Amino acid sequence: MNLTLHVWRQKDALDKGRFETYPANDISPDMSFLEMLDVVNEFLILEGREPIAFDHDCREGICGTCSLMINGIPHGPDQAITVCQLHMRKFKDGDTITVEPWRAKAFPVVRDLIVDRSAFDRIMQAGGYVSINTGGAPDGNALPIPKTEAELAMDAAACIGCGACVAACKNASAMLFVSAKIAQFAHLPQGQPERYARVRNMIEAMDREGFGNCTNTYECEAACPKEVSIRFIAEVNKDFRRALFKKSS
Repeated sequence: MNLTLHVWRQKDALDKGRFETYPANDISPDMSFLEMLDVVNEFLILEGREPIAFDHDCREGICGTCSLMINGIPHGPDQAITVCQLHMRKFKDGDTITVEPWRAKAFPVVRDLIVDRSAFDRIMQAGGYVSINTGGAPDGNALPIPKTEAELAMDAAACIGCGACVAACKNASAMLFVSAKIAQFAHLPQGQPERYARVRNMIEAMDREGFGNCTNTYECEAACPKEVSIRFIAEVNKDFRRALFKKSS
């Protein structure tokens, strides 16, 4: 396969940035998208040019580090995958592919296709924990939890914090990420002592980071590589109203 790439290049957060065009020749359809970028970078290095900076880590669809906007779609033209799981057979010989970083005020560009997503870490630090004293390691069946609740907690915990929901949202809202991180505790008994303080603290932290408001366009759910449901947003909105009432009473 021979392809043409339009890639966003930006030295740092202060640089204006611009698109540059590169050929991607002799690409195997069995390569992942990141392997294709590796090939392009080898070509650039041989020419004495600066390689394209992009994030990656596990390359197994687990970490979410490889977040890219590909032809205007977070993680590219496939569903329920990250970029490292996107294979070049999804494209056609001769295609032109546009590759950009996430576009969000709260995700400033570090370099080229790499953005700073530490805003997510700060939101987690604001309330993503439980502080109950469990003593020694309890037996896994010591706390009976209804199967439906356990499954909902696991569904919420599937979020890998890649930021695709923010990139897909026209308002750059982080509500799907935040609601998943809140709900994974809210559906378990260990999360009950700080349930309402947690939802209040994490949403306030999200607002401080400069993420936009949720307007229920469902783009976040469609873009999520782990298919986290927007039902968690509705749950968290209810808990947030309760939290405000408890704080004022």
